[in-house]
Parts: sequence; C-alpha cells; structure tokens
Amino acid sequence: MPLLILLMLLAAGAAGAESATPSLHIGVNYGANADNLPSPTSVATFLATKTTIDRVKLFDANPTFISAFAGTPISLAVSLPNSALPALADKATGLDAARSWIRANLSPYVPATNVTLLLAGNEILLSTDTNLILSLLPAMRRLAQALKAEGLTGVRVTTPHYLGILAPSDGIPSNASFRAGYNTKLFPAMLQFHRDTGSPFMVNPYPYFSYRPETLNYALFRPNSGIYDPATKLNYTSMLDAQMDAIYTAMKKLGYGDVDIAVGEAGWPTQAEPGQIGVGVQEARDFNEGMIRVCSSGKGTPLMPNRTFETYLFSLFDENQKPGPIAERHFGLFNPDFTPVYDLGLLRDGAVQITDGALLHLASSPFRGIQYRKACICSASAALMLWCACGLGPRIKGRKQPLAGCLFGCLAKVNHVEERA
Repeated sequence: MPLLILLMLLAAGAAGAESATPSLHIGVNYGANADNLPSPTSVATFLATKTTIDRVKLFDANPTFISAFAGTPISLAVSLPNSALPALADKATGLDAARSWIRANLSPYVPATNVTLLLAGNEILLSTDTNLILSLLPAMRRLAQALKAEGLTGVRVTTPHYLGILAPSDGIPSNASFRAGYNTKLFPAMLQFHRDTGSPFMVNPYPYFSYRPETLNYALFRPNSGIYDPATKLNYTSMLDAQMDAIYTAMKKLGYGDVDIAVGEAGWPTQAEPGQIGVGVQEARDFNEGMIRVCSSGKGTPLMPNRTFETYLFSLFDENQKPGPIAERHFGLFNPDFTPVYDLGLLRDGAVQITDGALLHLASSPFRGIQYRKACICSASAALMLWCACGLGPRIKGRKQPLAGCLFGCLAKVNHVEERA
C-alpha cells in the first residue's frame, strides 16, 4: 500500500479511536491492608492529577487518609465500623453518640475534604448478630440527623449490602425479591429513608463470586446466548445487568423503583488459586470495562436504560496482607508505583513509554482485542492514535519520537515494514 494512503487510513482510524474513548469518571475502593503502598498524600495527588477517577471509597475514617484528599476535586465515601452501630441506634443516647462521632471524624476535615457519603458499616446483613442487624436503620437515621445538626448537609448516609439480600431465585431478574422478613420489616422503611434523604441504595454486586466455568462469558460481558426473561421479554447477556435489574425489581415491587442505586464495590481478580478457570489480567479487564459501560457511560441496564450509577471499582491496589484466598489480594487496578496493572482508560495525559517491539493490548478502540507492535513515546491521551498510526496491520519500525509529531513520526521515518507478528 502506498505510504500516503496508509497514512490517511491510519489517521482516520486514529481519530475514530480517540472519539470512541470518552473520558471516564468513576470511583474506586481504596483499601490499605498491605505493607507496600504509597503514602495517602501521594495517592490523592496521583488520583486527582493523573486519572479520571473522581471519587474514592474508604473502609474506615482514618484521618490521615481523609486529610490527604483535602483541596482535591475527589469526593470521599467514609465508613463507620460495624461495631459502632449499636451505640448510635440507642433511642436515648444515639443522637449524641452520632454527633460526637461526626465531630471527631468528619467536622475537622469537611469542607476542605469533599466527603459526600457516610457509610454505616459494611454488609451488615451478612452478620448473624441480630442486635447489629436491628441497629442498622436506627443508626442510619441518627447519623443523618447528626449530620444536619452539625451543618454537614452535603453528606448523605447509606450502607453497602451484599447481593444475598435477595431471595434465592433462578437468576431471572423479574422473579427477584428481597428475602422473606427483610422485604416487609426492613427494606420498606430503609428505602423510604433513602427516598427522604436523597441517598442511594448501595449494593455490592460481584459476578466473580457467582460465576461457574460454563457462565464465564456471561459474567465477563463476552459473547454468549444469554438468559431470557419471559416476563419482560428481555434477553440478558451480562450477569451484572441481571444482578442490577434484580435489585431494581425487588425495590420496585416495594414501590421504590425511583430510589437511586449505587455500586459500592465490584471487581475481578488478576490472580487466584492455581488451576482456577477465569482469573487473569484479561478477565479482570473485560469485566471492569463492561461494568464501566453499564454503570458510568450512561448505557444503563435493560430495565434501567440511559442511566448512570454511582460506582466504586474494587480496588485501587492489590492488598498483600489481606487474609483469605489468593484472589482476595489481587483485585488492584494499579501497582504501588502507580503504573496500571492493566489499561482501563482511566489515566489522563502523561508520559507513556513504549519500547521497540513491545506487545500491548488495546483496551478500548475500534480494534479492541488486536495486539500490535509499536515503537514510539507519546502521551496517554494519544496512546490509541499511536497504536493505530504505528502498529495497525503491518508492523512498522520507527524511531522513538517526542510527543509533537509522534502520530506521523513513526510512519515518516519508516525503516522497513514487515507483517505483524
């Protein structure tokens, strides 16, 4: 192919790739159960200046972490421990206890740090402690009252739920409902609280913990025949879509389909036990790309189209001291040196070095799934264009170029062309 025609075709492909990759805004869970992580201040600076991540969820109220985000545009979700809830639920002293907690843990840092969510524990309904479960909603109410009394009206109260709040079913969304007992004694009042306060109903959908080898493609947004819902006449080819619509259906059956839904955490590990099928970098990338499309792009789900969901990917880093199976320590999106474990398109402009002959996978472009070889240096925002210009079809060897002129520099200084490996 003449070089001029090749240049024109590659430039067109590059423009298409760039326009097909809008800036993504999404949240991330920031756990710190590790001994090799960077300081909270450097993490906050990195997220605020180098990524499009615009919200962070913490699993506690560590003042070092909260203050690290002061002066940044990133919003925080801060968590109370499960053990704190019974004292807050007490009718006589709960409000005073809630105000004391807020004065100690939030007031010194807000508004310098943009705290927008206060999470009352985590997955309380997994507990076998009846007193703790009964404390949940009263504690949420006391916290909302205390925030108002302390003047922190921009902070909303919610609590993350595991997907087991749904009654066992056949996986068809229209058949979903909340568990017996919860559907009459807990969730109507809780959903009314969310409606009254404008806070989201937060769930932790995890297709990773539900998939089997035969449903892997369904869990990873890969091509599959799907699951047909005869009541709605919708075919689901994504487990996350089905899980989100199941939650929505259960809420709607109680009359609360208008309450916002937030995704507290969901992700996919890059490592697991030896021999486990369906775990790796490619699988993690496929799942998280699909989740971003569903939750943050405005695509929505079959029953909730054209809708976005406040979403927190799990997780920011691997946590090498976390107990449990190997997978629990390997959900991270970034390494401790801030290099991505895999590309989700979350980086802003920044130097990306690509060595001659390096093999990379395009995470998001018209040519997704194709591997290319390239030899250039460019900014992260030009990475997709560079892939198209320097590696589409044939393998083109060129000199390393600075940012200016890099798009065509690889082609303008061609040494020779050979078939892509």
